[in-house]
Amino acid sequence: MNQRLSVSSDPGGPGPDAFAIHAVDLRRRFGERWAVDGVNLAVPSSQIYGFLGPNGAGKSTTVRMLCGLLIPTGGRATVLGHDVARDPGGVHLAIGAALQATAIDDRQTGLEHLRLQGRLYGLRRAETERRIAELQDLIELGEAIQRPAATYSGGMKRRLDLALALIHNPDVLFLDEPTTGLDPVSRFKLWDEVRRINRERGTTVFLTTQYLEEADELAERVGIIADGRLVAEGTPDELKRRIGADVVIARVSGDPERARQVLDGIPEVERVDVDATEVTATVGDGPTAITPVAVALAAAEISVETLTLRQPTLDDVFLAVTGHRLATGTAAQPDAGASELATTGRTSQ
Repeated sequence: MNQRLSVSSDPGGPGPDAFAIHAVDLRRRFGERWAVDGVNLAVPSSQIYGFLGPNGAGKSTTVRMLCGLLIPTGGRATVLGHDVARDPGGVHLAIGAALQATAIDDRQTGLEHLRLQGRLYGLRRAETERRIAELQDLIELGEAIQRPAATYSGGMKRRLDLALALIHNPDVLFLDEPTTGLDPVSRFKLWDEVRRINRERGTTVFLTTQYLEEADELAERVGIIADGRLVAEGTPDELKRRIGADVVIARVSGDPERARQVLDGIPEVERVDVDATEVTATVGDGPTAITPVAVALAAAEISVETLTLRQPTLDDVFLAVTGHRLATGTAAQPDAGASELATTGRTSQ
Protein backbone atom coordinates (compact mmCIF):
# COMPACT_ATOMS: atom_id res chain seq x y z
CA MET A 1 0.00 0.00 0.00
CA ASN A 2 1.38 3.39 -0.95
CA GLN A 3 1.57 5.97 1.80
CA ARG A 4 1.30 9.67 1.03
CA LEU A 5 3.40 11.72 3.41
CA SER A 6 2.32 15.25 4.18
CA VAL A 7 3.73 18.01 2.02
CA SER A 8 4.52 20.99 4.20
CA SER A 9 5.09 23.82 1.68
CA ASP A 10 2.15 26.09 2.38
CA PRO A 11 1.09 28.26 -0.57
CA GLY A 12 -1.28 30.09 1.78
CA GLY A 13 1.46 31.06 4.27
CA PRO A 14 3.89 34.01 4.09
CA GLY A 15 4.20 35.88 0.80
CA PRO A 16 6.82 35.11 -1.84
CA ASP A 17 9.21 37.82 -0.61
CA ALA A 18 9.76 35.77 2.56
CA PHE A 19 11.46 33.01 0.55
CA ALA A 20 14.38 32.79 -1.84
CA ILE A 21 12.29 30.43 -4.00
CA HIS A 22 8.50 30.42 -3.92
CA ALA A 23 6.11 28.55 -6.21
CA VAL A 24 2.35 28.19 -6.06
CA ASP A 25 0.56 25.55 -8.15
CA LEU A 26 3.41 25.55 -10.69
CA ARG A 27 2.49 23.61 -13.84
CA ARG A 28 3.97 22.79 -17.23
CA ARG A 29 2.41 20.73 -20.00
CA PHE A 30 4.05 19.26 -23.09
CA GLY A 31 1.34 18.20 -25.53
CA GLU A 32 -1.18 16.18 -23.55
CA ARG A 33 1.21 15.31 -20.73
CA TRP A 34 1.66 17.33 -17.55
CA ALA A 35 5.40 17.22 -16.82
CA VAL A 36 4.86 19.36 -13.70
CA ASP A 37 1.40 19.28 -12.16
CA GLY A 38 0.75 21.71 -9.31
CA VAL A 39 4.06 21.97 -7.43
CA ASN A 40 4.21 24.25 -4.35
CA LEU A 41 7.61 25.30 -2.99
CA ALA A 42 8.71 27.65 -0.21
CA VAL A 43 12.51 27.58 0.16
CA PRO A 44 13.98 30.00 2.72
CA SER A 45 17.20 31.89 2.08
CA SER A 46 20.46 30.08 2.91
CA GLN A 47 18.89 26.61 2.76
CA ILE A 48 20.10 23.61 0.76
CA TYR A 49 16.92 22.11 -0.68
CA GLY A 50 17.05 18.67 -2.28
CA PHE A 51 14.59 17.89 -5.06
CA LEU A 52 14.61 14.10 -5.25
CA GLY A 53 13.04 11.92 -7.92
CA PRO A 54 13.68 9.49 -10.75
CA ASN A 55 14.30 10.36 -14.39
CA GLY A 56 11.21 11.89 -15.97
CA ALA A 57 9.62 12.89 -12.65
CA GLY A 58 9.60 16.61 -13.49
CA LYS A 59 12.77 17.78 -11.71
CA SER A 60 14.51 19.40 -14.68
CA THR A 61 11.31 20.94 -16.02
CA THR A 62 10.69 22.53 -12.62
CA VAL A 63 14.24 23.91 -12.50
CA ARG A 64 13.99 25.37 -16.01
CA MET A 65 10.82 27.20 -15.03
CA LEU A 66 12.41 28.50 -11.81
CA CYS A 67 15.45 29.68 -13.81
CA GLY A 68 13.24 31.64 -16.20
CA LEU A 69 14.13 29.42 -19.16
CA LEU A 70 10.69 27.88 -19.59
CA ILE A 71 7.36 29.67 -19.24
CA PRO A 72 4.95 27.90 -16.86
CA THR A 73 1.67 26.66 -18.29
CA GLY A 74 0.02 27.58 -15.02
CA GLY A 75 0.71 28.79 -11.51
CA ARG A 76 3.28 31.34 -10.38
CA ALA A 77 6.85 31.32 -9.11
CA THR A 78 9.34 33.89 -7.85
CA VAL A 79 13.08 33.67 -7.23
CA LEU A 80 14.56 36.37 -4.98
CA GLY A 81 11.36 38.33 -5.60
CA HIS A 82 11.61 38.15 -9.41
CA ASP A 83 8.61 36.60 -11.16
CA VAL A 84 9.95 33.86 -13.43
CA ALA A 85 7.41 34.62 -16.18
CA ARG A 86 7.26 38.44 -15.98
CA ASP A 87 10.89 39.17 -15.11
CA PRO A 88 13.08 36.30 -16.37
CA GLY A 89 15.97 38.72 -16.95
CA GLY A 90 15.99 39.66 -13.28
CA VAL A 91 16.05 35.97 -12.38
CA HIS A 92 18.95 35.30 -14.76
CA LEU A 93 21.14 38.01 -13.18
CA ALA A 94 20.42 36.91 -9.62
CA ILE A 95 21.08 33.18 -9.90
CA GLY A 96 23.70 30.68 -10.93
CA ALA A 97 22.67 27.53 -12.75
CA ALA A 98 24.45 24.35 -13.74
CA LEU A 99 21.93 22.38 -15.75
CA GLN A 100 22.02 18.89 -17.23
CA ALA A 101 22.92 20.18 -20.69
CA THR A 102 26.20 22.07 -20.28
CA ALA A 103 26.73 25.23 -22.32
CA ILE A 104 30.36 24.57 -23.15
CA ASP A 105 31.92 25.77 -26.43
CA ASP A 106 34.44 23.11 -27.42
CA ARG A 107 36.56 25.70 -29.25
CA GLN A 108 37.19 27.83 -26.16
CA THR A 109 39.57 27.00 -23.33
CA GLY A 110 38.34 26.66 -19.78
CA LEU A 111 39.99 29.95 -18.89
CA GLU A 112 38.30 31.74 -21.81
CA HIS A 113 34.92 30.38 -20.67
CA LEU A 114 35.41 31.70 -17.15
CA ARG A 115 36.64 35.13 -18.25
CA LEU A 116 33.74 35.50 -20.69
CA GLN A 117 31.23 34.52 -18.00
CA GLY A 118 32.73 37.09 -15.64
CA ARG A 119 32.32 39.83 -18.27
CA LEU A 120 28.72 38.78 -18.98
CA TYR A 121 27.93 39.28 -15.31
CA GLY A 122 29.64 42.67 -15.26
CA LEU A 123 32.60 41.67 -13.08
CA ARG A 124 35.78 43.73 -13.25
CA ARG A 125 38.81 41.94 -14.67
CA ALA A 126 40.59 41.76 -11.31
CA GLU A 127 37.49 40.35 -9.63
CA THR A 128 37.08 37.75 -12.36
CA GLU A 129 40.69 36.62 -11.98
CA ARG A 130 40.28 36.42 -8.22
CA ARG A 131 37.17 34.25 -8.59
CA ILE A 132 38.94 32.00 -11.10
CA ALA A 133 41.77 31.50 -8.62
CA GLU A 134 39.28 30.65 -5.87
CA LEU A 135 37.47 28.13 -8.08
CA GLN A 136 40.62 26.38 -9.29
CA ASP A 137 40.55 23.87 -6.44
CA LEU A 138 36.98 22.93 -7.29
CA ILE A 139 37.37 22.41 -11.02
CA GLU A 140 40.81 20.75 -10.74
CA LEU A 141 41.62 21.24 -14.41
CA GLY A 142 45.29 22.05 -13.83
CA GLU A 143 47.08 22.92 -17.06
CA ALA A 144 44.02 21.71 -18.99
CA ILE A 145 42.35 25.04 -18.21
CA GLN A 146 44.51 26.44 -21.03
CA ARG A 147 43.29 23.81 -23.52
CA PRO A 148 40.14 23.82 -25.66
CA ALA A 149 37.12 22.20 -23.97
CA ALA A 150 36.97 19.70 -26.84
CA THR A 151 39.83 17.88 -25.09
CA TYR A 152 37.91 17.60 -21.78
CA SER A 153 36.23 14.51 -20.44
CA GLY A 154 32.56 14.64 -19.46
CA GLY A 155 33.48 15.03 -15.80
CA MET A 156 35.85 17.90 -16.56
CA LYS A 157 33.09 19.70 -18.45
CA ARG A 158 30.71 19.22 -15.51
CA ARG A 159 33.22 20.79 -13.13
CA LEU A 160 33.84 23.70 -15.49
CA ASP A 161 30.10 24.22 -15.82
CA LEU A 162 29.76 24.44 -12.04
CA ALA A 163 32.56 27.02 -11.87
CA LEU A 164 30.76 29.09 -14.53
CA ALA A 165 27.61 29.04 -12.41
CA LEU A 166 29.59 30.25 -9.37
CA ILE A 167 31.80 32.90 -10.99
CA HIS A 168 29.59 35.81 -9.85
CA ASN A 169 28.84 34.53 -6.31
CA PRO A 170 25.07 34.13 -6.87
CA ASP A 171 22.59 34.31 -3.99
CA VAL A 172 20.69 31.30 -5.37
CA LEU A 173 22.39 28.37 -7.07
CA PHE A 174 20.45 25.80 -9.09
CA LEU A 175 22.22 22.46 -9.55
CA ASP A 176 20.43 19.99 -11.81
CA GLU A 177 21.96 16.50 -11.40
CA PRO A 178 25.39 18.09 -10.77
CA THR A 179 27.35 14.91 -10.03
CA THR A 180 26.16 12.78 -12.95
CA GLY A 181 29.24 11.40 -14.69
CA LEU A 182 31.67 12.38 -11.93
CA ASP A 183 34.00 9.89 -10.27
CA PRO A 184 33.54 9.36 -6.50
CA VAL A 185 36.45 11.64 -5.51
CA SER A 186 35.18 14.53 -7.66
CA ARG A 187 31.66 13.91 -6.41
CA PHE A 188 32.65 14.19 -2.74
CA LYS A 189 34.71 17.30 -3.50
CA LEU A 190 31.72 18.91 -5.16
CA TRP A 191 29.63 18.11 -2.08
CA ASP A 192 32.22 19.84 0.09
CA GLU A 193 32.13 22.91 -2.17
CA VAL A 194 28.33 23.08 -2.05
CA ARG A 195 28.43 22.93 1.76
CA ARG A 196 31.16 25.58 1.87
CA ILE A 197 29.40 28.16 -0.31
CA ASN A 198 26.17 27.58 1.60
CA ARG A 199 27.89 27.91 4.99
CA GLU A 200 30.27 30.79 4.22
CA ARG A 201 28.12 32.89 1.88
CA GLY A 202 24.63 31.85 2.86
CA THR A 203 23.92 30.85 -0.74
CA THR A 204 20.57 29.15 -1.25
CA VAL A 205 21.08 25.89 -3.15
CA PHE A 206 18.31 24.12 -5.05
CA LEU A 207 19.68 20.68 -5.85
CA THR A 208 17.92 18.15 -8.05
CA THR A 209 19.20 14.62 -7.79
CA GLN A 210 18.29 10.99 -8.23
CA TYR A 211 21.02 9.93 -5.80
CA LEU A 212 19.60 9.16 -2.35
CA GLU A 213 22.95 9.55 -0.63
CA GLU A 214 23.43 12.98 -2.19
CA ALA A 215 20.10 14.28 -0.89
CA ASP A 216 20.71 12.73 2.54
CA GLU A 217 24.21 14.21 2.83
CA LEU A 218 23.55 17.73 1.56
CA ALA A 219 19.93 18.75 1.91
CA GLU A 220 18.40 20.40 4.97
CA ARG A 221 14.98 19.71 3.48
CA VAL A 222 13.97 17.28 0.77
CA GLY A 223 11.03 17.36 -1.61
CA ILE A 224 10.16 14.10 -3.37
CA ILE A 225 8.62 14.49 -6.81
CA ALA A 226 6.93 11.74 -8.78
CA ASP A 227 4.87 12.05 -11.97
CA GLY A 228 5.09 15.84 -11.80
CA ARG A 229 3.71 16.11 -8.25
CA LEU A 230 5.39 16.86 -4.94
CA VAL A 231 4.40 13.78 -2.91
CA ALA A 232 6.43 14.32 0.30
CA GLU A 233 8.55 17.00 1.93
CA GLY A 234 10.55 17.42 5.12
CA THR A 235 14.01 17.03 6.58
CA PRO A 236 15.61 13.66 5.72
CA ASP A 237 15.20 12.54 9.35
CA GLU A 238 11.55 13.63 9.46
CA LEU A 239 10.73 11.71 6.31
CA LYS A 240 12.43 8.57 7.61
CA ARG A 241 10.66 8.76 10.98
CA ARG A 242 7.26 9.12 9.37
CA ILE A 243 7.39 5.67 7.73
CA GLY A 244 8.35 3.66 10.84
CA ALA A 245 11.25 2.82 13.11
CA ASP A 246 12.82 -0.13 11.27
CA VAL A 247 12.63 -2.01 8.00
CA VAL A 248 12.82 -5.77 7.38
CA ILE A 249 13.74 -6.74 3.82
CA ALA A 250 13.13 -10.29 2.60
CA ARG A 251 14.56 -11.30 -0.77
CA VAL A 252 12.52 -14.27 -1.93
CA SER A 253 13.01 -16.67 -4.81
CA GLY A 254 9.29 -17.33 -5.22
CA ASP A 255 6.29 -15.08 -5.72
CA PRO A 256 6.87 -11.84 -3.74
CA GLU A 257 3.14 -11.10 -3.77
CA ARG A 258 2.47 -14.28 -1.81
CA ALA A 259 5.14 -13.22 0.69
CA ARG A 260 3.43 -9.86 1.01
CA GLN A 261 0.14 -11.54 1.87
CA VAL A 262 1.86 -13.60 4.56
CA LEU A 263 3.57 -10.59 6.15
CA ASP A 264 0.37 -8.53 6.03
CA GLY A 265 -1.08 -10.83 8.68
CA ILE A 266 1.70 -10.30 11.25
CA PRO A 267 0.72 -7.89 14.08
CA GLU A 268 4.25 -6.48 14.34
CA VAL A 269 4.22 -5.40 10.67
CA GLU A 270 2.82 -1.92 9.97
CA ARG A 271 3.07 -1.91 6.17
CA VAL A 272 4.34 -4.17 3.40
CA ASP A 273 5.68 -3.10 -0.01
CA VAL A 274 6.72 -5.31 -2.92
CA ASP A 275 9.36 -4.51 -5.51
CA ALA A 276 10.62 -7.19 -7.95
CA THR A 277 11.99 -10.01 -5.73
CA GLU A 278 12.07 -7.97 -2.51
CA VAL A 279 9.39 -7.65 0.13
CA THR A 280 9.88 -4.68 2.48
CA ALA A 281 8.08 -4.70 5.83
CA THR A 282 7.96 -1.54 7.90
CA VAL A 283 7.89 -2.44 11.61
CA GLY A 284 7.81 -0.54 14.86
CA ASP A 285 10.60 -2.53 16.53
CA GLY A 286 12.94 -4.46 14.24
CA PRO A 287 14.56 -6.83 16.77
CA THR A 288 11.11 -7.85 18.03
CA ALA A 289 9.57 -8.24 14.58
CA ILE A 290 12.28 -10.07 12.64
CA THR A 291 11.64 -13.45 14.30
CA PRO A 292 7.87 -13.48 13.58
CA VAL A 293 8.65 -12.45 9.98
CA ALA A 294 11.11 -15.30 9.54
CA VAL A 295 8.79 -17.84 11.18
CA ALA A 296 5.78 -16.79 9.07
CA LEU A 297 7.71 -17.04 5.80
CA ALA A 298 9.10 -20.44 6.74
CA ALA A 299 5.65 -21.72 7.74
CA ALA A 300 4.30 -20.64 4.36
CA GLU A 301 7.18 -22.52 2.68
CA ILE A 302 8.43 -19.36 1.00
CA SER A 303 12.09 -19.62 0.03
CA VAL A 304 14.01 -16.69 1.51
CA GLU A 305 17.43 -15.87 0.05
CA THR A 306 18.26 -13.08 2.52
CA LEU A 307 16.53 -11.44 5.47
CA THR A 308 17.86 -8.01 6.46
CA LEU A 309 17.01 -5.62 9.28
CA ARG A 310 17.95 -1.95 9.04
CA GLN A 311 16.78 1.58 9.75
CA PRO A 312 14.72 3.44 7.11
CA THR A 313 16.42 5.31 4.26
CA LEU A 314 15.16 7.89 1.79
CA ASP A 315 14.73 4.98 -0.62
CA ASP A 316 12.20 3.49 1.81
CA VAL A 317 10.45 6.87 1.95
CA PHE A 318 10.29 6.99 -1.85
CA LEU A 319 8.93 3.43 -1.93
CA ALA A 320 6.33 4.31 0.68
CA VAL A 321 4.95 7.32 -1.22
CA THR A 322 5.22 6.01 -4.79
CA GLY A 323 5.21 2.22 -4.60
CA HIS A 324 8.54 2.03 -6.44
CA ARG A 325 12.18 2.18 -5.46
CA LEU A 326 14.31 5.00 -6.79
CA ALA A 327 16.71 3.44 -9.31
CA THR A 328 20.09 5.13 -9.05
CA GLY A 329 23.46 4.92 -10.71
CA THR A 330 22.17 5.39 -14.25
CA ALA A 331 22.85 8.28 -16.57
CA ALA A 332 20.34 11.03 -16.06
CA GLN A 333 17.85 11.60 -18.84
CA PRO A 334 15.94 14.83 -19.42
CA ASP A 335 12.36 15.05 -18.24
CA ALA A 336 9.75 14.32 -20.86
CA GLY A 337 9.39 17.37 -23.05
CA ALA A 338 12.69 18.91 -22.01
CA SER A 339 14.10 18.16 -25.45
CA GLU A 340 11.47 20.50 -26.86
CA LEU A 341 13.18 23.40 -25.12
CA ALA A 342 15.65 25.04 -27.45
CA THR A 343 17.49 27.00 -24.75
CA THR A 344 20.39 24.96 -23.38
CA GLY A 345 22.74 27.83 -22.55
CA ARG A 346 23.48 29.35 -19.18
CA THR A 347 21.03 31.88 -17.84
CA SER A 348 23.25 34.84 -18.61
CA GLN A 349 23.68 33.95 -22.24
